[in-house]
Amino acid sequence: RHLAPMLSLDNAFGEAELREFDARCTKLLETDQPIEYFCELKYDGASLSLIFEDGLLVKSATRGDGVTGETVTENARTIRGVPLRLTHPLPGVNEVRGEVVMLKSDFERANNERAAAGQQLFANPRNAASGGLRQLDSRLTARRRLTFLPYSFGVATAETEAKTPTQSIALALLTDLGFNPNNQARVCLGPDALVAFVAEIEAQRAELPFGIDGVVVKVNRRDQQAELGFTARGPRWAVAYKFPAEQAFTELRDITLQVGRTGTITPVAELVPVFVGGVTISRATLHNFDELTRKDVRVGDTVIVQRAGDVIPEVVGAVLEKRPQSSTIFVEPTHCPACGNELGRKPGIVFLRCPNKLGCPAQTSSLLKHFVGRKMMDIDGLGDKLIDRLLELGYISDIASIYRLGERAAELKELDRMGEASVDNLLASIQASKTRPLARLLFALGIPELGERTAQDIVRELRSLDAFRTVTQERLMEIEGIGPIVAASITDWLSEGDNQALLSDLLDLGVAPEEGKAPSSALFVGQTFVFTGKLETFTREAAEALVQDQGGKAASSVSKNTTTVVAGPNAGSKLAKAEQLGIPVLTETEFLSLLPPGAL
Repeated sequence: RHLAPMLSLDNAFGEAELREFDARCTKLLETDQPIEYFCELKYDGASLSLIFEDGLLVKSATRGDGVTGETVTENARTIRGVPLRLTHPLPGVNEVRGEVVMLKSDFERANNERAAAGQQLFANPRNAASGGLRQLDSRLTARRRLTFLPYSFGVATAETEAKTPTQSIALALLTDLGFNPNNQARVCLGPDALVAFVAEIEAQRAELPFGIDGVVVKVNRRDQQAELGFTARGPRWAVAYKFPAEQAFTELRDITLQVGRTGTITPVAELVPVFVGGVTISRATLHNFDELTRKDVRVGDTVIVQRAGDVIPEVVGAVLEKRPQSSTIFVEPTHCPACGNELGRKPGIVFLRCPNKLGCPAQTSSLLKHFVGRKMMDIDGLGDKLIDRLLELGYISDIASIYRLGERAAELKELDRMGEASVDNLLASIQASKTRPLARLLFALGIPELGERTAQDIVRELRSLDAFRTVTQERLMEIEGIGPIVAASITDWLSEGDNQALLSDLLDLGVAPEEGKAPSSALFVGQTFVFTGKLETFTREAAEALVQDQGGKAASSVSKNTTTVVAGPNAGSKLAKAEQLGIPVLTETEFLSLLPPGAL
């Protein structure tokens, strides 16, 4: 588990969204002065956490799901730019975060070597870096010639934080400690300087020695970062400006139909392979049939293809002047391509769905592949091809049957490319998945409209699987962020007997998810706390967790519903607003005095 979550950043596309970010920060800080931003390159690689104890590298981990990553310490020791010992003393435990990249020159050299050896070429530097970071043999990692580029401290001691009142000073300290310098980073004052810097970097993008897909913009001052705080997803004081997606032209060979885990039918473009944004694309989503009609793309068309957000391939549209005269409009299907069931739409829903939830083989396959994914139950060794193979053999048929695979251990070991070690590792991973956090189990079940964040919100409020199984639509709507459509979808799923039977089967098979932690006391029940300024004893996130552990709520902004504000040094607009509204204000010491013994 990471010392503190490795959170995601909100994205900004275009100058207008960048200026909106500045406007939000200006409003929340209640300042009429231009904000100082630190602008860094958004490296196109794999995130890495490095833990130093008294200046010595002791542990390294991948980002993983943001909360838990894979330990890759021995691999990290082979990466250029990762100091095994810092060049200057740095007492205590300090975490450095950054990106592992493969330089363009190293990528070209590696593919030349692989071509000479008759091996498959790497698709792009990002994949080569990510795969190299997770090798089981550190000698293989070393051969990739990877490079580490730092972008921040993660968790740091009070002494380190005192030395780094701004992000720019933090990066300068990292360079002084032996890390690669961030030569392209710059302090920008106000939105005009931001826009100019982004344009400058985009013009230089092709000339850089490593791949980037944008610019990360951070409020430079730490005290202002503390003032702005965090959302559940990530910091309010930072945004990732994404460069426009690279585009290419290719031919649309066919339109096929894909059946998702919830029965959604998605049209998919089958393309003549084309190289876009560092990868070769042969398939791309067409989203839904309304979108397909709007774009009017047809088989045989020359189409424009891009990677949405530099990740998901999509068809932008057709080049009409190159359209064949024989082309025809694609007809929306009436029956499921996998099971033949008649398709339908719910009122107000754009997606076409197959209602045959238990009898549609494509839905079953997609659901099982979702269930075992890294952000869900993280069952290593149960990949897509093996799932399809086990379905075909009848070894699995639904989610619960995964937890009965131990009964077929002997049969599994007889399968091609399995073997005793592979089967033992698979069964161990299945066993380990039984105690994953409850939020991951809820997300893994494939309940329509229930995503990763919604699952976390539900567990924070309901805490137990028993409470979730009997929750009402009204109770779900009391949870912040859950509206009537999501609540209705969840309770519809829970109302079906087959789904309740599945949950009972999982419990009988020993699945015992780690449930949400109940408050230690009711000390702060009915109270809402807001923290502002610099805290000395713990981070703001830890302080908010303490409030929740004592039965209270923690908010990021002051309102008439706030009952108490805890203000540390450099408290700004939130303190002023609390005083304006007559809300009681405590120092950090006074807040600590309220806590019962052993709460910290």
